[in-house]
Amino acid sequence: MSVHLVGGGSTEGYDGEVFRGFLVEATARGDRSPRIAVLVVSIDDDAAKVSEGSWSRQLLRAGECTPIVTAIVEGELFESSVLSDIDGLLIAGGLTPAYLDAVTPLVDEIRLLVGDGLPYLGFSAGAAIAAEAAIIGGWKIDDIPVCAEDAGEDLEHVTIAEGLGLVELAIDVHAAQWGTLARLVAATEAGLVEGGVAIDEFTALVISDDAIHVVGRGNAWSVSQHDDGVLVTTILP
Repeated sequence: MSVHLVGGGSTEGYDGEVFRGFLVEATARGDRSPRIAVLVVSIDDDAAKVSEGSWSRQLLRAGECTPIVTAIVEGELFESSVLSDIDGLLIAGGLTPAYLDAVTPLVDEIRLLVGDGLPYLGFSAGAAIAAEAAIIGGWKIDDIPVCAEDAGEDLEHVTIAEGLGLVELAIDVHAAQWGTLARLVAATEAGLVEGGVAIDEFTALVISDDAIHVVGRGNAWSVSQHDDGVLVTTILP
């Protein structure tokens, strides 16, 4: 089973290419329509209700499944019951620090489930927090801008936090669309992280035990430390 990390993008009307491999893996776990837990953190109750419907529709466009969407409001925490009797786990997008806070009570259980073969898909914020050292936001390093302020996730300084630990690489998202590749490059150059991958929207980095590959419309940019600074390359599909 794999960890699927999606760089974000509007899901309304999207055909769901980046979700299909995840659903195939979830389906392989049993002889039923796969039960997919979808965890969403929204800004308010109205947004939470909208998210419940839009995520169900998106997954059903991608393949046969039974979406089980739990949408909470920023500041609330998920309960462990959301992980019961599921065939796949999808953590959605929104304010990244709020997502990390919301899943804090579940971190150990998520690690155990994914380690035991449960497919995981992180979408935008859900991708960022999947890392061991998670880039959760910020747009400045040493008071120097490294990306647009709008990409800062309500944080000023680039902030690294302990994530879910599902992948060793740091992950940034909306790379081409928000210019966050520059943030990952700067964070690597500054030694805040050892390197990572910046993923475009509508693009998934799929990490399994023996391979890494890219699915979707855009690029996944590998950033690593180098003797002469930082090396940036694309990961081929």
